[in-house]
Amino acid sequence: MDSKRYDSARIGDAVFKGTAWFFAASVIALMALIFAVLLKESWLSINAFGLGFIWTSTWDPVAMQFGALPSIYGTIVSSAIAIVIAVPISIGIAIFLTEMAPKRLKGPIGAAIELLASIPSIIYGMWGLFIFAPFLSEHVEPFLIDYLGFIPLFTGAPLGIGMLPAGFILAIMIIPFISSVSRDIFQMVPPMLKESGYGVGATKWEVIRKIVLPYTRSGVIGAVILGLGRALGETMAVTFLIGNAQEIHASLLEPATSISATLANEFTEAVEDLYLSSLVELGLILFVITFVVLGLAKLLISRFSYQGGKF
Repeated sequence: MDSKRYDSARIGDAVFKGTAWFFAASVIALMALIFAVLLKESWLSINAFGLGFIWTSTWDPVAMQFGALPSIYGTIVSSAIAIVIAVPISIGIAIFLTEMAPKRLKGPIGAAIELLASIPSIIYGMWGLFIFAPFLSEHVEPFLIDYLGFIPLFTGAPLGIGMLPAGFILAIMIIPFISSVSRDIFQMVPPMLKESGYGVGATKWEVIRKIVLPYTRSGVIGAVILGLGRALGETMAVTFLIGNAQEIHASLLEPATSISATLANEFTEAVEDLYLSSLVELGLILFVITFVVLGLAKLLISRFSYQGGKF
């Protein structure tokens, strides 16, 4: 009887191990398949333009001349603006919820953050176009032009659409993700560590700065990268606000475009094979950018991972 149970357990373990390996391998296979399909469908554009497609600024469907540089530039810059704005706000929200907020506020604020994360991006885009863009054009951008107009980043007309508005709306979209994950990470700090800090006379700010943040550093970096991944691939909200101009400007107030916005605007209009292939190559570039960013983030997280009882 014991032998039968042992054999049954071995079979069950083997089935479970095989199933787990299959699911793990399927993720890698799916990524490889996506890359292969994008590469195949963009091969016509790759043959036609070569590596020059990446640093060429011309995007002319009539003349069948395409370059990805404005879209790449818009994708990276708008995402960078979003991260610069969202990270301090998100970490501040997470610290407030875990270290300072009264119990009666933690639940409602946490629920509101999760609700913001569940709002579809097109709703953010519509709200941004009809509410946020007019506010920026009437109050924020004139102030930037008047007082910071000597900086090339803030020259131009207060249109309410452009790189900066797109970055703002992306920041609003990724704040719930970063703050929610950071909050959960901060809650994992052992209470004994914080109590030890208070016991030796540390203030709340000193405990947060010298205990909570160093202990959770790698997790917070992971939360930021999660938000960055959302910002890089966001489509509809950016399409509403970025201006959709295939141009590169030093000013953040000027209309621009991104890879996802270009795909959303022009994919249904691509009737020529080369046009369609060029759009698919844009998707391939976005895939590579996201893969490289997440890969670098993984290396950064491992750099700050737990080693020998010290982060």
